[in-house]
Amino acid sequence: MSHEHYYHAPDLARFSEVGKGSPELWDKFLAWYGAVFAEGALSAREKSLIALAVAHAVQCPYCIDAYSSASLEHGSNEEQMTEAVHVAAAIRGGSSLVHGVQMRNHIERLGM
Repeated sequence: MSHEHYYHAPDLARFSEVGKGSPELWDKFLAWYGAVFAEGALSAREKSLIALAVAHAVQCPYCIDAYSSASLEHGSNEEQMTEAVHVAAAIRGGSSLVHGVQMRNHIERLGM
């Protein structure tokens, strides 16, 4: 039985290859990305936890791996990381539920 997966963990290390088709845009992305994750009003630890939560919300396995590692490297622990994932899940769940208002509006327009 094959355990092939669409996402391959080793591919994360190949991320920079995305820049081969347009090195100028890749360089701009890297500069912006670096600035986003630099210490500022939020610490590197806080930004890593936010990124971990967002990675779960957008369901990016590469990002989950990268920001699990980054969160640990910046001093977060498993409990904090798990809590961040729960925050992402709550926002995702809530955003799904709030779209129920759209359904209700549609039903009302139909006069039902």
